[in-house]
Amino acid sequence: MEVENVNWIAVGAGTVVAFLFGWLVYSPLLFAKAWAQGSGVELNKDSKPPMSAMMLQIIGLFFLATVIGITATFNALFAAILAILAAAALTISNGAFCKKSFAALAIDAGYIVGAGVLMILAQALL
Repeated sequence: MEVENVNWIAVGAGTVVAFLFGWLVYSPLLFAKAWAQGSGVELNKDSKPPMSAMMLQIIGLFFLATVIGITATFNALFAAILAILAAAALTISNGAFCKKSFAALAIDAGYIVGAGVLMILAQALL
C-alpha cells in the first residue's frame, strides 16, 4: 500500500473539517430537532453528546479520510466516491434497523456524503 505518499495534512484537515461539519449539521442551527425526533433522542437545554460517541466519530472520520487519502495517491476518485456511498448506505441501513424516520436517515446520509466531499476537497486543495 502506498501510505508513504498519503497527504497526511489533508487527511487531518479532512477529518477536522468533517467533524466540524457534523457539529453544524446536528446543531440547533440546522437539523438537531428533526434528527432527534426521527431518531428517538430526547434533547434538552443541558444535553451533551456522549463522549464515547464523539471519539468514535473522530476515529471513523479519520479512517474514511485515510481511505480518501489513499485513493488520492492513485488518482482513484471513483473508488473514493464508492467508499463514501458505502459508508452512507451502511449508515442508512443501521438507522433503518433502529426505525429512524426518513428525515433522520436523510440527515445522517447527507452528513456522510457531505463529510466525504469535504475530505475529497481537502485532498484536492492541500
